Amino acid sequence: MAEDNIKSALEALIFASDKPLTIDQAKKVLGSIDATQIRKVLEELKTDYEVHGRGIRITEVAGGFQMITAPLFASFLKKLFKERHTDRLSKPALETLAIIAYKQPLTRLEIESLRNVNVDGVMKSLVDKNMIRVVGRKKIAGRPFVYGTTRQFLEYFGLKSLNELPKMEDFSSLVSQTTKESEVEEIAEEHKGQGIDQTMEEKHEPKEPASAN
Repeated sequence: MAEDNIKSALEALIFASDKPLTIDQAKKVLGSIDATQIRKVLEELKTDYEVHGRGIRITEVAGGFQMITAPLFASFLKKLFKERHTDRLSKPALETLAIIAYKQPLTRLEIESLRNVNVDGVMKSLVDKNMIRVVGRKKIAGRPFVYGTTRQFLEYFGLKSLNELPKMEDFSSLVSQTTKESEVEEIAEEHKGQGIDQTMEEKHEPKEPASAN
């Protein structure tokens, strides 16, 4: 396949994908094209959109590539979507999410000790929104669940990975812009994402709509 065709194919895949398109996904679809060439073409495609001043950009987020609107035009999008209902995270949810993001993995009781309030409702809400999930159990009495963030969390805040998290005190700025290993025992994949209800029994601001899809 000619490079121009590869670029056009990748552009179509990114546009059609409802989640950030990973290089592995693109490789499976394109067949004989290797991952190195795919990344090279994707970087060229990103540059094309920027150089020509397009209203759309291609960005790398949450381990994949996604189309977003150029930040320059955010004010127009706000006017377009001003009547649209947005499911914003509450302040307690953001505070809890920040603690989990920066200190994960940790238990519900550890989160409560840092926030000094009960977090059962907030935790359930964050799980329902797929912002956090059960990632294992702590190797202490009772083996309580420990929680971490999800890929949806990265997508929501426009991050490539957790390494891009700003300083904790700047977390609120990130929200507005986007309108210990040895103690953790991994659990089977089929059980991840579960555990809020069981944990209870044991008492034991988004970014503007930007996707072009």
